[in-house]
Amino acid sequence: MQHGKPYFFVGIGGSGMMPLAMILAGQGAKVAGSDRSLDAGRLPAKFDDLKRRGAALFPQDGSGIASPDQIVVASAAIEASVPDMVRAAELGNARMTRAELNAQLFNAAPLSIGVAGTSGKSTVTGMIGWILHAVGRDPTVMNGAVMKNFVSPQAPFASALVGAGDSYVSEVDESDGSIALYRPRVAVLNNVSLDHMPMAQLIELFGAFIAKAGKAVVNLDNGEGAALAMTLPADRLTTFAIDGAADLVARDIEQQRFGAAFTLEAGAESVRVTLQVPGRHNVSNALAALGAVQAAGVPLDDAVRAIAGFTGLKRRFELVGDANGVAVIDDFGHNPDKIAATLDTLHAFPGRLLLMFQPHGYGPLKVMREALVAMFASKLGADDLLVLPDPVYQGGTVNREVTSADIVAEIAATGKQARHIPEREAAAAHLVAQARPGDRIVLMGARDDTLSLLAQDMVGQLAR
Repeated sequence: MQHGKPYFFVGIGGSGMMPLAMILAGQGAKVAGSDRSLDAGRLPAKFDDLKRRGAALFPQDGSGIASPDQIVVASAAIEASVPDMVRAAELGNARMTRAELNAQLFNAAPLSIGVAGTSGKSTVTGMIGWILHAVGRDPTVMNGAVMKNFVSPQAPFASALVGAGDSYVSEVDESDGSIALYRPRVAVLNNVSLDHMPMAQLIELFGAFIAKAGKAVVNLDNGEGAALAMTLPADRLTTFAIDGAADLVARDIEQQRFGAAFTLEAGAESVRVTLQVPGRHNVSNALAALGAVQAAGVPLDDAVRAIAGFTGLKRRFELVGDANGVAVIDDFGHNPDKIAATLDTLHAFPGRLLLMFQPHGYGPLKVMREALVAMFASKLGADDLLVLPDPVYQGGTVNREVTSADIVAEIAATGKQARHIPEREAAAAHLVAQARPGDRIVLMGARDDTLSLLAQDMVGQLAR
C-alpha cells in the first residue's frame, strides 16, 4: 500500500497504536507521534524501539503537528483538549481513528485474515502469523501484544510484523463497534462473551463480521458462536471444537505446566499436535489458527509442524521468574472468560494461587460486575487469595459508580478470600509477604504495560 502523506499518532505507545505505527514505518511511510507515557518517562525501551524503526517522537504539547498535510491518528478516547488535538483542529488536519487506519490497511490486502472474539484474539493472531511466516508466506501481522517468536535485540516490542507477502493478519476489536469496518477474506470467531458491551450488541457485530467473509472459522464450543455458525452456508464455514462434532476436533488433550498436546481430527486425517502454550483455551486457540491457515491454503501437516514452534505472547500466561519456590506469572486476563481460563490452567496442577487483578477501567467494571463476582466465587480455590487494587485511571471524567471495593465485598460474601488494597504497589507487596514455597503469584489486567515491570519487581522482592 502506498502512503503519500505523513502520519502523526497521538498516543503512539498504545497497544493498538504502536504496531500500526511499526507497520506504516516498515512500509516506507513517514511516521511521528506523541505519548503521555513518553512525557512521564515511563517505559523508555518502548519508545527507543519506535525511534529505531524510524518514528519521530515529540512531547504531547502540539509541537509535533507542524503541517496540515499530516494525517492525525488518535483513538476515540483522546480528548479534544489534548494539545495535539487542539493544534490539529487549528491546522485542519485530516483525522483517522486507529481502527479506521487498520481497516484501510487490512481491506487493501489481497488476503485479509481477521481474528475476532471476546477472548484469545491476540494469541490466535500470533499463531496464524507465526505459521504463515514459518511456511514462507511472509505475512504482515497487526497484533495487540508482543509476539515472542519475533522478538530480537533489534525488535524487543514485536507486536507487528511487516512482510512482503499477500496476507494481512489482524486482531479485530469489537469494543468500540469498529469491527464493522473490516472486510475479511478469512474471519475467525473465537468466542462471544460479556466484556465491553451488552451481549445483544456483541452478537450483532460478530454475526455481521463473519457474514462478510469468504470463509469463516467458528468455535462450536461457544454457544453464541455455534448459533452464529448456523447462519452461514456450509461452503463458507469451517468449525472447530474440543471433543465435539466439528470440521477440526481436538481429542486426548495432555495438559502440561507450560504447554499442551492433543490429537487433531480433521475429516479423515488424524495428527498429534504439540504446543508451547498451556491450557485447554490454547488448544481451542490452536484449532482456530489451524482452521484459518487451512483456509489460506496452508497444508495441514505444514501448519501442525509450524505451530509447534509458536512460543506465545508477552503477558499471556508468561512466567516472569521464580524465587524461593514461588513462581510469578504475568497475564492479560481482564474479563471473566479470560481470567477463568487462566485459573483453570493453573488449578490443573498443585499449589496455592495468590492473585492480583487490576480492573482495566471503571466502565468495564460496572458492565462485568455480576459476571466477575460469579466467576471468582466459582473458580477461586479454598486457599487462594485475591487482591484487587483500584482500576486503571488515565485521566478525564469517569463514572466511579462501581469500585474494586464493591467487587471484593461481594466475592468475600461468598466465602472466598478477597481483599481491596487501593494502591497497586501495596497490593503486590501484600502478596509477596503472604507467599510461601509452592505458591503461584499471578498479576492480571489490561491497559497498563507497567504491570510487567511490577511482576519483575515482585520476583526481585521474593529473592530478597
